[in-house]
Amino acid sequence: MSTPVVFIHGLWLHASSWQPWVELFRAEGYEPVAPGWPGEPGTVAEAREHPEAVADHGIDDVVEHYAKVIAGLPAKPILIGHSFGGMIAQKLLGQDLAAAAVAVDAAQIKGVLPLPLSALRATLPVFRNPANKHRAVSLTAQQFRFAFGNAVTEQESQELFDRWAVPAPGKPLFEAAAANFDPHSPAKVDTANELRGPLLLITGGRDHTVPESVTRATLKQYRHSHAVTDILDFPDRAHSLTIDSGWRAVADESLAWLRRNGL
Repeated sequence: MSTPVVFIHGLWLHASSWQPWVELFRAEGYEPVAPGWPGEPGTVAEAREHPEAVADHGIDDVVEHYAKVIAGLPAKPILIGHSFGGMIAQKLLGQDLAAAAVAVDAAQIKGVLPLPLSALRATLPVFRNPANKHRAVSLTAQQFRFAFGNAVTEQESQELFDRWAVPAPGKPLFEAAAANFDPHSPAKVDTANELRGPLLLITGGRDHTVPESVTRATLKQYRHSHAVTDILDFPDRAHSLTIDSGWRAVADESLAWLRRNGL
């Protein structure tokens, strides 16, 4: 039986942005799926036309949504998540719902303290208005360039924006920002779980939205668990590393790591 793989996207990208990964993993013998977040319309065009469809969904809503997807699979899947999808993947792995997880430029989990200025600037379109906690927020092409496309050409960043960018709920960002002040934060991950499957954290050295310091601080959160936790650095890549012209290098390294871990 082929191993299921569930791809989990983050804020401001549509689930269909995983399509090249889905095709590659299927060719490599896996059974991949890339479901959208709760309420997410089926196409980029529909998502842009109906931002209210995803508004006010928080971290717990997204975790529950993907847990239901996992429950319908024939075996524990491998999870591959980007940005907030990387946080969701870690939460599900900590709950023993997955065989392994790859978290690419994963959003800050509870306990991670660094808050670099670039990350604040990247998320300012949401935080500038407290009412955005209950809304879906879109990025402009210029904001997308700073948050995602700063390591590619301006033309490629614009092409990625035109192809994949969609409105995103503000609530997960507000929840993550308050995580270290909330004892019951939905951004909390069971990092001490000794029995969970392997975890690979991937970081882009030029990422403005989730800088390398955040990923390395996330790695330290797992120091009390003897379960496999690895980190892989792409020094010249930014937050668009799963969708830009260099996506294949990230995917190939993820596949190689999975094979090394018997997956």
